[in-house]
Amino acid sequence: MHKSYQPLKPATNKYLQKKWDQTRYEEHRNKLSTARPIVDTKGIRTPAHVQLKLKKLQLQDERLGTIERDNRLLSSKLSDIVRSKGLVDHRNHYPERSLNAEKRRDELLQVTNQNQAIYQRITARESDYRRQLWLDDWERVVRRRDDIARYPRAVANKQKSKRRVKFAGSDSGQSEKSSESNCYSDTNTDQEGDEEEEEEKKETEENKDTLN
Repeated sequence: MHKSYQPLKPATNKYLQKKWDQTRYEEHRNKLSTARPIVDTKGIRTPAHVQLKLKKLQLQDERLGTIERDNRLLSSKLSDIVRSKGLVDHRNHYPERSLNAEKRRDELLQVTNQNQAIYQRITARESDYRRQLWLDDWERVVRRRDDIARYPRAVANKQKSKRRVKFAGSDSGQSEKSSESNCYSDTNTDQEGDEEEEEEKKETEENKDTLN
C-alpha cells in the first residue's frame, strides 16, 4: 500500500513518509477536536434576583395565608350554625326612628303659623281702589267709541265677504246654487250678528268682574 502513496514532496522512503504524514494528520485532528474558541460567544448570565422573584413569592404566600384564614373562619362559622338551632337574627322589621323628628315638627308648625298669619292679614286688608269709578269710566269709553266710529261694531262685523263656490254644471243649476248660497249667507250673517252682540255683552260683564 505504501508504494501507491504519493507524497506532496519528494521523499527517499515512501513508507516512512506515509507514517509521518499520518501521525501529523492525526495530531492535527486531535488539536481541532480539543480546540476552544478564544472569543467568548456565550450570553450574559441572568442575575439571581431576576430568575428568582422573592417579593412575588412573598406576596403569593401572604395572599394564600389570608385566603386560608378566611376559609378557616368561614368553616368555623358554618359549623357553629349547623350545630346551633337557628339562633341567627334574620328579622329586619325594625321601627324607623329619626333623631331630629321633633325639631322638624316644630319648624313645620312655625311655618304653618306664619303662613296663616300672612293669609289673615291679606284677607283682612281692604282694597284701596274705587271700583265704581272704573266702571263709570269704562262705560264712557264705550259710548265715545261707538259715537266716534263711522260704522257701529255690530254692522261692521256683519259686512263680511261672501264666498261663492263654483260648480261645473248647467246655468240653471248654478243659479239655483247661487240663490241657495245667498239665502244661507243671509241667515249666517243674522246669526253672526246675534252672536257678536252676545259676545260684546259677555266682554263688558267680564271687564266689570275684573274691575271688581
